[in-house]
Amino acid sequence: MDKGYEEKYHNIETNHWWYVSRRRVILSLIANLRKDAAILDIGCSGGALLLDLKEAGFTNVKGIDFSPEAIEQCKKKGLNDVAVMDAHFPDFADGQFDLIIASDCLEHLEKDEVALGNWNRILKPGGRGLIFVPAFMSLWSEHDVVNHHFRRYTKDELVTKAKRAGFTVQRSSYWNFAMFFPAWLYRKIRNQSKSAKDNPEDHMDKFSPGTNALLKAWMGMENALFRATGFPLGVSVMVDLKK
Repeated sequence: MDKGYEEKYHNIETNHWWYVSRRRVILSLIANLRKDAAILDIGCSGGALLLDLKEAGFTNVKGIDFSPEAIEQCKKKGLNDVAVMDAHFPDFADGQFDLIIASDCLEHLEKDEVALGNWNRILKPGGRGLIFVPAFMSLWSEHDVVNHHFRRYTKDELVTKAKRAGFTVQRSSYWNFAMFFPAWLYRKIRNQSKSAKDNPEDHMDKFSPGTNALLKAWMGMENALFRATGFPLGVSVMVDLKK
């Protein structure tokens, strides 16, 4: 991602409604996982999820990120089991992890199927992968450009690639349903503007504390529905995989 956006990302990821809501749904999906499970957060950024995992009682968590600045942010927060690493080729032994988590990471990787194959390799037999990625090329915008994305995914595309990498797909769904139509309309309009082409900007704006709290509350309700039923559309795609 652009360095200017990366700095902003590190400043907002702890409390921004989007990131908080995604971390909460991830934690809910692994609530029954034993606390000593070996977990790897791929694309850990500044360590917000790692901190939440530790707070939830998980004792064996590691993180990797391609950005030295992100890993430095982790270390400033007391997270030392982290490393700068190319997520295409994570430098771990075969069968090392019980769970890998990749939240908005795969779309940054040019060779996504190579990465998925290597993520499968470092999982133990029966190990699990939780992957979230941006959904639908129809939502492509300047935000993706600033983030250095290679693609957005449909659910079927992500499922197909995961299966080719050797995974069994336990569950797949779209996530963040309510934002799909506003985001689609906004990006269609914005994509026609000259400024979006000449000076692309990210769409992760700061919100007032009140608005941020309301959006967190809304996403809390959505997350409850997501866990129960899933969604036919959304801004993101999630797959829950098994080796």
